Amino acid sequence: RLKPFNRLQVILQHLKMSKHTDSTAEVLLEKRGGAGIITLNRPKALNALNLSMIQQIYPQIKTWEQDPETFLIIIKGTGGKAFCAGGDIRAITDAGKVGDRLAQDFFRAEYTLNNAIGTCKKPYVALIDGITMGGGVGLSVHGHFRVATEKTLFAMPETAIGLFPDVGGGYFLPRLSGKIGYYLALTGFRLKGRDVLKAGIATHFVESEKLPALENDLIALKSPSAENIADLLNSYHVKSKVDQEKEFVLDEHMEKINSLFSANSMEEIVKKLKQDGSPFAIKQLETLNKMSPTSLKMTLRQLREGASMSLQDVLTMEYRLSQACMRGHDFYEGVRAVLIDKDQSPRWKPAALEDVSDEFVADCFKPLGNNDLKL
Repeated sequence: RLKPFNRLQVILQHLKMSKHTDSTAEVLLEKRGGAGIITLNRPKALNALNLSMIQQIYPQIKTWEQDPETFLIIIKGTGGKAFCAGGDIRAITDAGKVGDRLAQDFFRAEYTLNNAIGTCKKPYVALIDGITMGGGVGLSVHGHFRVATEKTLFAMPETAIGLFPDVGGGYFLPRLSGKIGYYLALTGFRLKGRDVLKAGIATHFVESEKLPALENDLIALKSPSAENIADLLNSYHVKSKVDQEKEFVLDEHMEKINSLFSANSMEEIVKKLKQDGSPFAIKQLETLNKMSPTSLKMTLRQLREGASMSLQDVLTMEYRLSQACMRGHDFYEGVRAVLIDKDQSPRWKPAALEDVSDEFVADCFKPLGNNDLKL
């Protein structure tokens, strides 16, 4: 039998070796077959993304991208409830309040990772099973393939906390059909299941219970090309019958969304909604009324400009906006009202759209000199 000290050494050695598959690690990184697999592993926090996870994922993607034996990258979440419910907002709030570097470092690292996913040379497959919001969207939407399930719940709810739909939202949202992206960005509307595919956010739809089999089949592919991977995903997709008959949740409202949300300013959108007066329009007014007026104006401009920019330029712009939010009032107030005190009654400053000047908004978009995000 091993002496106690030796036994401890053996255990420590074992822990070192199993670091990447250690069930307590926040993110698991492993190679199986020809696939690099990233597993977000904070189920209690709905796999929310923090800085240390980003700092592990980014170099691993870069390594796999260069590795001739890695043919694809798969990203997924644990716990069955969420792929990734967003960024670790509370940590950022605490840091921002005291001027801690994390408020800069987090966004810089996160957007750099979003860009690495958007430019990844290896096929990147995100299994967006469960809640996929904010930062979780950034980990998936810029990749080649996004597989939604009946459990997928997508939203960009940032305007409700005094932020804006970042992580490249300014790139992918205005590129969705019609004005869906503007609608999703401003109202934080939630899409479920197959609707995530119909909106153009997911590329495939597969039943949640079929994901382990799909993953095994992806891993078993021998030196696959992007086409081989697409074929495999398609073969699962065509067999998925859940909610196949249902029409897209926004179908009946698309005409209104496209006309009402194509206005040039938030004031004009509000005016058009009031003039429309339909139950749908009134509901949108109620929703927009709860959002940070500063966030709404910032977001509308972000999407209008992002529509014709590269992903890199969008992320650079969004980094400027993130730092403007860290300097401002509404982000801290929104996080307090929605996530901390949960009284759901944020007191926005300014409280009305009219009081958010164009000069103030323009200021949020100004370059940060040496502090700009460089991609």
